Amino acid sequence: MSTLRNKVQLIGNIGSEPKITTLENGNKLARFSMATNEYYRNAQGEKVQSTQWHYVVAWDKKADIIEQYTHKGKEVAIEGKLISRSYTNEMNVKCYVTEIVASEILLLGSKNDSVNTNEIEVKEAIEEPQNKGNKEATTATKTPQTRRTQSRKNKTEKTA
Repeated sequence: MSTLRNKVQLIGNIGSEPKITTLENGNKLARFSMATNEYYRNAQGEKVQSTQWHYVVAWDKKADIIEQYTHKGKEVAIEGKLISRSYTNEMNVKCYVTEIVASEILLLGSKNDSVNTNEIEVKEAIEEPQNKGNKEATTATKTPQTRRTQSRKNKTEKTA
């Protein structure tokens, strides 16, 4: 039980693009906000969503993982410890911050989550006119869900 004194486990979505900083000594730091959602029914029986925001800090190799594989909206699981610190801002006001220092990061969701939808739309706009007669080339640039649906249809047609 002594290992559970300061341990936090969260599953949620990254709320803002991670800010990556490389320090003078070569250490890498990633900072990002994370949203966790909880659902409950109110007195009227309506489903209500409650969102909590957390600030996460990741160092070195974990910061590399955050930089390379995550983006705003990506679902992740974080394990770490809580730290509280204070600082004085530009207006000479003392601010208090509670952050989670990540010791473990698990990327969740499908692999297709890492594909930026804007990139797919740009590819469609560029490739569609060139490939009007080629059905396969056109479907290869559609959204990930459409691609999966199309490949299932092709498999079904082949087996029939």
